[in-house]
Amino acid sequence: MLNPFRKHPELIVHGAHPLNAEPPLPKLRASYLTPQDLLYVRSHGDVPKLDGAAHRVGVDGRVARELSLSVADVQAMQSRTVRAVMQCAGIRRADLRAVRPVKGDPWAAGAIGCADWTGAPLGAVLEAAGAEAGEGLHVAFMCADTCQPSDGGAPYGVSLPMSKALHPDTLVAYAMNGEPLASEHGFPLRIVAPGWAGVRSPKWLSAITVQDRPSGAHQQAADYKLFPPDMRPDTEDLSRGITIEAMPLNCAVTAPAPGAGLKAGGVDVEGYAVASDRAVVRVDVSADGGRTWTQATLEDHGASRWGWTFWHGTLDLPPGEHEICARAWDAAGQTQPALPDDTWNFKGYLSAAWHRLRVTAA
Repeated sequence: MLNPFRKHPELIVHGAHPLNAEPPLPKLRASYLTPQDLLYVRSHGDVPKLDGAAHRVGVDGRVARELSLSVADVQAMQSRTVRAVMQCAGIRRADLRAVRPVKGDPWAAGAIGCADWTGAPLGAVLEAAGAEAGEGLHVAFMCADTCQPSDGGAPYGVSLPMSKALHPDTLVAYAMNGEPLASEHGFPLRIVAPGWAGVRSPKWLSAITVQDRPSGAHQQAADYKLFPPDMRPDTEDLSRGITIEAMPLNCAVTAPAPGAGLKAGGVDVEGYAVASDRAVVRVDVSADGGRTWTQATLEDHGASRWGWTFWHGTLDLPPGEHEICARAWDAAGQTQPALPDDTWNFKGYLSAAWHRLRVTAA
């Protein structure tokens, strides 16, 4: 049972080997639930072609009994469906790149998507193995893909703190939007850790280990850290990096397009906002670079702790060039920094300033 690779022809490809690609923003905004073939693809090596009928996941470490689970074993457990955003820690890196050079692919605002993920709670899998659950423990994952040398040159590996692993919404997932995972999205099994960067939701899961320390794999120990703005590649100091877990409040304009020529007058503006596990309570849009603001309308697509919020509004654009901006507010009254300069870091992670684009009205 091999799952075919499915890549939408309109994906914007940042790298072919390994494949890193994102959808055009209008396509992304067309549906509240992101179709599999339009979900961004982040790979650290070649996409493995796995046989779902033969694939097994080992569970070991600080457990009472080691397990070797088939996909059918996981599917036989009580299932749970969680609606959650998946997003890359490098989303909107292109905005930071415009400030000064950064490492990594120039992701725009499309390295994100929202889906209904179905699987067995990771906590149920750990319980079946009799895992210890004390404070300070971690759950490490090893995967079936081999990373490029620049990404460690070994099987992909990360970990979650035990508290996140045991959250009932953290899944060993086998389906997205009611259909089996596509190969590029982790077939046959992946972790889904809602609200956290996609790096913490590893694909092609092959092993789960309960241990007293975070994973020693490259992706956990030596990458995906937020460094201070004074640091550069030649002065990288891992001890000064913050491990990226929960994602920040963010917002993006999906229409109109950057550089668009528009008819003067009322112009429709739309986009998405996301706030990890907090609610988005307001989105503001501006036609003059943030000097004045108009409140957008938040769309109701049903309550979802881990989902995103679609919004729309209208701006009155007289003839001329305009800088459209959008910013979101969450339930804690927090909003976004105004400029990408404020959060620049040499790896280009967690870009979440006001989303800006220039258009011309005539």
